[in-house]
Amino acid sequence: MRRGATRRKLFDAAVTLIAEQGFSATTVDEIAERAGVAKGTVYYNFASKNVLYEELLRDGVDLLATSLQEAADRAVHAGGTRVDALDAMIRAGLDFIAGSPSLTQLYVAELWRTNRVWQPTLQSVRGRAVAVVESVLRDAVAVGELSEELDIPLTASALLGMVLVAALDWLSFQPHRSVEDVHASLSRLLQGRVSPVRPG
Repeated sequence: MRRGATRRKLFDAAVTLIAEQGFSATTVDEIAERAGVAKGTVYYNFASKNVLYEELLRDGVDLLATSLQEAADRAVHAGGTRVDALDAMIRAGLDFIAGSPSLTQLYVAELWRTNRVWQPTLQSVRGRAVAVVESVLRDAVAVGELSEELDIPLTASALLGMVLVAALDWLSFQPHRSVEDVHASLSRLLQGRVSPVRPG
């Protein structure tokens, strides 16, 4: 339990520092100082700064994927449609990003870099988050809520990307808006773009 708390402090310190000054400029000494631990504690928990960052990304995206899945499950169990589940996932994504803006900023920035040693890990954890959305889309097609012509992998990536980028734009440039307001706008976009199958 105590080691888990230490790792969380190191994660929090690392994500804040890297968001402030970049990965290369951030040192292990600074991470240790920000976390309030000895430098040796960093290496006790993580073999290197690269490993720390790799696990940070994995941990963060795993938490996001879990939040999305739980939101979808709650919506369906409450009697909602799969499109309602997608809408609930949008709200869960916004809530998660509002609570972890620095982590989301790092994740989005790293998606465009292909020369990092953790790129395979990033692709893997991204795949988990996208797979959660794909699963709901696949269920929606299976029960006839969405068209069989829907490109599920691309639509899942587009929906996840929409939430990530829109949330960062909101937090950076429109912080006066409430999460309810932003969610309502994205919800209207979802309803207009991922439209239900209409009777012929």
